[in-house]
Order: sequence, then C-alpha cells, then structure tokens
Amino acid sequence: MTARIERVVTEGVVEIDGTEYKVENNTWIIGDDEEVIVIDASRAADEILEKVGEREVLAVICTAGLPDHVGAAIEVASRDEAVVALHPKDKPLWRETWSETWPDIDMEDDGRFEVADVALDVMETPGVTPGGVSIYCEDLHAVFTGKALQADGPGKLGGEYPALADQLTAIGGRLFTLPAETRVLPVHGDEVTIGDLEPHFDDWVSGSLTRVDTEAPAEGPLTDGTKISGISLNPGDD
Repeated sequence: MTARIERVVTEGVVEIDGTEYKVENNTWIIGDDEEVIVIDASRAADEILEKVGEREVLAVICTAGLPDHVGAAIEVASRDEAVVALHPKDKPLWRETWSETWPDIDMEDDGRFEVADVALDVMETPGVTPGGVSIYCEDLHAVFTGKALQADGPGKLGGEYPALADQLTAIGGRLFTLPAETRVLPVHGDEVTIGDLEPHFDDWVSGSLTRVDTEAPAEGPLTDGTKISGISLNPGDD
C-alpha cells in the first residue's frame, strides 16, 4: 500500500519566558492503511489518534523539545507502545513538559526511520532549539521542518531568533540542498516548496530578517516567521 501524508491542526497556548502565546500547530502523520509515524504530536492526543484510527503507531518523532512539539507525545505513543524520538540536545526542553520521563530514542544526524514503504531521514537543523531536526522523506518529496523553516521564512521563538547564524547555516547547508520541488511541511502554517523559499536566502543572510522596520506596528500579530502560526502578542484575543 502506498504511503501518504496527513495533517492534524490543533490550537493552544504556549508560555515562553513568562508570556503566553496563542499558537496553531500541524501534527503530521505518515504511513499507509496499516501503520504510521507521527511527527510533532503537539496537543489534543484524542484528535491525533482519531485521525490515526486503527492503524499502528510505530513512532512519535519530535522535531524539537518545545511544549508545542511534545505535549501529546507520550499519550499518542503509549496507545501502541510506540517509541518517542528526540535529539539529545533538546532533552532539557523536553523535561520542562515531561519531568518524570525521557524519550526512547536519541536521534542523530543521518538517522533513519521506516514506515509503510518509505524512509524518513533525520537532518540536524538547529537554531530555534539546539537539537532541532527536520525529517526528509525522499520518496514522498517532502521535508518536515518543525520551526526551522516555515512558509514565510526561518521560524522564530517568541518573536526572537535564538541562534540565527546556526539556523541559516542549517537551512542553506541542508534544507536548500534538497530538490526544488520538495514540499516544506512545517509545524506552523501552510506548506510551500524549497523552490519557493530558496531565492530569498541571500536576503536573509544579508540581514533582512533582523533589520528594524520603523513602519512596523507597535503591537498586534507578530510580523515575522511566527505570524503564520497564529501567535499573537495579545494572548487573550480570539
């Protein structure tokens, strides 16, 4: 049976440095009619498992240790005694959500998972978090980029780039070496392709991402790589 990609979208609140942000997350499901792997089980395990249905969950892969990447990981994995995978550098972040347990698998660069008739390759893409990864599926012409790369460019955390140089190095050296037609499937927002985003890379490197816009509004939705996720500076707004 041919593998396919499915999406579950959930909404919730994430706290970053004492500030709450409304955020919408994509959880990706890859597999066939018999088995699946889940990427970034953010929250609402019941919604994710409803989409999975009777299929067996082989693994839950977390592209980062942030709460909106791991919030439902244990519950989704436990139904079928699946393994949870995370890069070891993000274990401290994991413990902020799961204080009494650890992931089952320490992912490393060039690691590989298999589900149905396709392979999923691990690519280290740090920047937003030290252990951020992307998951590339050559067979399905898709890369699951977490927060590393979104439809409007490099993703942020709470309106900031924690390690922009590392993030751009990973984007240019790893993600933008993939074929132009590769689908970019991030944890927030809509999909694009590598070919859509690669022409903007030189502008990002030259400083367009951090250049101050004197005409930008003082408040309201963030006008950066997190805007597409629905994050707001006014968490109480609907």
